[in-house]
Order: sequence, then C-alpha cells, then structure tokens
Amino acid sequence: MLVVRPLNELLGLVPLFVGLLVLGKGETWRILVSAGVIAAIVLFGLLRWITTRYRITAEQVELHTGLLVRKRLAVPRDRIRTVDLTAKLGHRLFGLSAIRVGTGQRDQPGEDGLTLDAVSSAEAERLRVLLLTTAKAATTAVAAQERTGTELSKWDNRWLRYAPLTLSGLVAAGALFGFVANFARELDIEVLDPMTEAAHWVARQPLGLTVAVFAGVVLLVATLGSALVYVVQFHGYRLTREPDDTVRVRRGLLTTRSVSVAEQRLRGVELVEPLLLRAGRGAHAKTVTTGLGRKGESNLLLPPAPVTEAHRVSAEVLRQDRSPTLTPLRRHPVAALRRRMVRAVVPPLVLAAVLAWFAPDWTWQVVLALVPFAALLGWDRYRSLGHALTERHLIARAGSAIRETVALQRTGIIGWRVSRSFFQRRAGLVTITATTAAGDGAYHVVDVAEADGLALADEAVPDLLRPFLELAD
Repeated sequence: MLVVRPLNELLGLVPLFVGLLVLGKGETWRILVSAGVIAAIVLFGLLRWITTRYRITAEQVELHTGLLVRKRLAVPRDRIRTVDLTAKLGHRLFGLSAIRVGTGQRDQPGEDGLTLDAVSSAEAERLRVLLLTTAKAATTAVAAQERTGTELSKWDNRWLRYAPLTLSGLVAAGALFGFVANFARELDIEVLDPMTEAAHWVARQPLGLTVAVFAGVVLLVATLGSALVYVVQFHGYRLTREPDDTVRVRRGLLTTRSVSVAEQRLRGVELVEPLLLRAGRGAHAKTVTTGLGRKGESNLLLPPAPVTEAHRVSAEVLRQDRSPTLTPLRRHPVAALRRRMVRAVVPPLVLAAVLAWFAPDWTWQVVLALVPFAALLGWDRYRSLGHALTERHLIARAGSAIRETVALQRTGIIGWRVSRSFFQRRAGLVTITATTAAGDGAYHVVDVAEADGLALADEAVPDLLRPFLELAD
C-alpha cells in the first residue's frame, strides 16, 4: 500500500514528467518541479497509509482517515447496494484491489460511499461476499466464495463493430488532440504546422474532394478511437450470477472493475439504444436497482452489443424465459403523433421564416431543407412510444435520439404521479409516472390516453390509485 497509491498517481503524470525532463532542455526548475511533485505524492501516500484504519462489524463498515482533520465514516451494512472491486495498473502489479461500497442514489466517487484502498485481491473477494451477505452467517459467506458462479454473458470480439456507433472515439480523439496541442504549446513544440499545411492543401481542392477527405478523416479517427476506448473499458467483460445471490459484472483492460449487485435489490432492467447504435441493431443494458441511480457506472449490465444479446441478458438477469423487453407494446393515440410532429416541424419553419427576413437567402433555404429530417425524427419519436403490462413487469418505451425501454417490476412501484400540461389536456393525453426506490426513481408512460393511463396504473398495482379515482368521481 505504501507503493501502490504513489505509483498510480505517478503513472498518470508520466506524460508531464516526460515533457519536463526530456523535452525541457534540462532547465533546473523543471527538474526541481518534477522532484517536488514526486516527493509530495510519496509523502501523501505514506501519510494516508499511517492514518487509515477500517473495521467491519455485524452491523456496519467503519473507515477512519485523516491526520490533521480526523474523519470517521460508518456505513450500515443493510444500506450496502453494490460492492465495486477496482484494480488499477499499480494495484495489479502487487496483487491488490480497491473496494468501494456503494450506498445509494447520491453515490459518486469522491462523495458518498466508502472505499478501502488497497487490500489483497483474495481479501477483496472475501469481503465482497461478506459485505453483500448481511443476513447470513460468516461460514455461509465463505462457502459461497468457494463455489463458482454461473456465466450469463462474456466478451465477444465481434462486439467491436458497435464501438464506432457510440461516438465515444470521436470525443476521446478530440480530448486527446486538445491535450497534445496544449502540451506541445507549453513546450514550444510545433506539431500543428504539418496539419495546418495539409488543411490548406485540402481547402484548395474541389469542394467535393474537400468534403470527402474531411469526412474520411473524421470517420477513421472516430472508428480507431472508439475501438480503443471500447477495448480499454470493456475488454474481459464477464457477467455471472454468483452463489451468494448477486449479479456480478467484471470488465476492463488496464483498470479492471468488478461490480456486484444483490439480486434481492434488482427491480428491473433498462435497454438503451442511441440512434446510431439502434441503426446497427445494437443496444446496451443497465440494471434498475433499489437505491442505485444512474450516477457512475455501477448499474452497467451489458456494454454496446447486439440487441438480441441485450434481450437475452435481460431475461437471464430477471430469471425469465423470455425478456419482458420483447413484449409487444401498445401504441399511443394519434394525438401523441400530432404533438411530436408539431414540436419537430414548427421550430425549423419559424427559424426559416426569421432567417428569410433578416439573413441571406441561402440560410433559410438550408434550414428549410432540414424540415423533412425533423419530420422524420418526430415520426420516429412517436413510433418509439409504447407501453405494456405483463404478469410481473411494467414496460415503457420512449425516445428517438436515445430510445430507452425499461422493464420495471410491478412490486417495485411505490406510487403514481399523473400530470397533464395545457396542451395535453386539450389533446386528452396524460403522462403516467411510476415512482420507485430504484434506478431513476421515476419512469414515465408519456402521452397516453387519459382512460388508458389510469387503467394501466390501476391494473399494475391494484388498489394503489383506486381511492384517488373514487375521490375524483
């Protein structure tokens, strides 16, 4: 532990040290700054090791840290939602892991929750089982640790074809380019001149060739970058059901992560299909877990993969023969289509009219040419709307740019919220919101006919809404 934390910090500063020492032409101040940073990091790691203690009792997990300001954090074991084992490169070199105990919806790194950094990998695995087994004896937890889990899904190299459809590579490439450019500017290194000359050459070519070259470069960078990001984040992915009644997700190339969620806290699954990923027949899946919101990545169930795999994994996790996310959905009224078409088409028409009055002719013509695409988007938003009710789940779907389908256990619904805007009232539509202690806390059935929405809520959780309906009558 004396080595791991400083090592992890220093690994992240390697590019800076290279720039200061190798490219800095040997200036004394650069060497002194590098030595000072290294000394501070090592000293901080030493102080953290000296002042950190933890204890696990039958009721809670306690962590004591701090030298000048002593901090004591205690987490009741019945509030533990997830146990996240993370091993950065420095951890892996010494066979260690960091254990992060997830405690709820506000749980984010550096804020709520509790982290034990670092313990041996064997001890981390023992504690993972122990912390998620609050109501069982320690001997039972040890016995569960010794048994192997059931594999539900694992990494497939063919999934790499979905990486470019996430746009993460383009974002990563842009961030890397900005970092390199700023770093080079600080060190007086001219790296942009060749790129500038190439850009000027492309600009002198015919417009069609310029557009083609630009599009090709962007596509190549996005593809390579997204594939690299995908491999770093998800390589070695494995989803298992453990003997201690938890669902466990393991993934990562350089930094490995293992997140365990108690099955008794699972309240459903959510399939997310961004527009590009959906066009490639792909999706990724998340868990809907009591006390665990969207913050962080602890709810990841399946990385971008074939949508058929997402449905299969959902069925396995929910212990169903067929995934509820495959249930045929009931279409919403035509009034919902009108609302989406109006909201999609009217704004560009208004903008085109304004530009025709105040701007050059080509501007409003360009905006007007986008109206058919806006109408198509509005139609797709309506086509994505739908809801259904099965014996155990409420299924709701909405969205176009990011289409989300949630299968929420009916037993996890703790309340209903019925809302109507001014325009919804005129169209005879309502939005029915199922409130729950899991996931986002609220899941919406948008723009459904008033009678159908109230009937859906009453049937999903009998007697919960009926007293209010009788009062309204």
